[in-house]
Amino acid sequence: MAKFVVFFNYTAETWSKMISNPGDRLAAVRDMARTVGGDVETMYFMFGSRDGFVIVDAPDAAAAAAVSIAVSSTGAVQGLETHELIAPEDLGGVLEQAGTARGGYRLPGT
Repeated sequence: MAKFVVFFNYTAETWSKMISNPGDRLAAVRDMARTVGGDVETMYFMFGSRDGFVIVDAPDAAAAAAVSIAVSSTGAVQGLETHELIAPEDLGGVLEQAGTARGGYRLPGT
């Protein structure tokens, strides 16, 4: 499975609803991830420019995109960002492919 981090911000209306009726957001997110064959590793809320993030295991980028689109379509969040994560042990293979790709790259104007 691929691993993704999803950063999110709740809207003011969503925060208001959560204050009035707190619930288990992790369970809700986990249930959604499972609909596409994924799961949630962790979820944290935080201070700063983002309200929180979720680390999701998903079968592929299409499944992760489906979850992101589904969540965005509810209007409960804004500024949703989904990024695929690269494990440290996988970086060597990525760098090897980058070296191959760099050999075939032509600079603009050349």
